[in-house]
Amino acid sequence: MSELLLKAEVGRAEGTRSSRRLRRDGAIPAVVYGLGGESQTVSIAWADLRQALTTDQGLNALITLEIEGSKQLSLVKEIQRHPVRRDVLHVDFIRVDADAEVEVEVRLVLTGEAKAVEQASGMVDQIIHNLAVLAKPDSIPEELHADISDLEVGNSLRVSEIEFPPGVRPAGDPDTAFAVGLITRSTKEFIRAEKAASEAAAAEEFEEETPEEPEES
Repeated sequence: MSELLLKAEVGRAEGTRSSRRLRRDGAIPAVVYGLGGESQTVSIAWADLRQALTTDQGLNALITLEIEGSKQLSLVKEIQRHPVRRDVLHVDFIRVDADAEVEVEVRLVLTGEAKAVEQASGMVDQIIHNLAVLAKPDSIPEELHADISDLEVGNSLRVSEIEFPPGVRPAGDPDTAFAVGLITRSTKEFIRAEKAASEAAAAEEFEEETPEEPEES
């Protein structure tokens, strides 16, 4: 994973009005905490921050914050956005140790074709789209891939079946299902209609083949 360098300015005034003024001036208020150190209120140029957050790593981008000459390795912990405009209002950074595992969420991408499901006119339901994993900062993957080629209708694939890259492991229960093969409602209705038609045809054929009993005189 590539590392990004952002310069963070200290000494910003706290409060709603001050934060609004910062944003009008092209900066975003932020806080840095973690690893037993004191939390620091800082501000970061929005243009630089936006560039850092739009890389392939997204929110898992490894960012080095330069604060008064000191460099602190960090990850974005939380982004607060405006509820309507979705503008970034505030960012929380958490300090990380380059040699210690951290828990992050990584996008899960399904690969391959579930031919058995397709042949049954079913569908693959992806239950989990972002998976929590543990990894050292420089081992955090951009995304995880899971092959669904062996998936069948009525079966599910579990986290333990994912091939994780070296240095990455699941943070939660490995027995958690992330994809399941389902029969769609329209397919179920088609199958029921086909079955009903087949049963009706069989009943009609049986009636035609059954000889009539002679009438008693």
